[in-house]
Amino acid sequence: MRITITINDALFRVIKVRAAEADITVSRFIENAIQYQLLEDLEDIEDARKRKDEPSKTFDGLVVKLKTEGLL
Repeated sequence: MRITITINDALFRVIKVRAAEADITVSRFIENAIQYQLLEDLEDIEDARKRKDEPSKTFDGLVVKLKTEGLL
């Protein structure tokens, strides 16, 4: 599928160089980057699913604990 996107000029120059270094097209480079990000998201979702039953802790509680231990 063909799409049109707008990319900052400086970023596009970097993408072109990185794609050339990898001996792939700019399109393939961008597609790889998108796939990588989506896989990262899937890993994060899976990790969250595995940890859903763990007890949660508040940030404020953590600060109190660190102060009590003299770490803050």
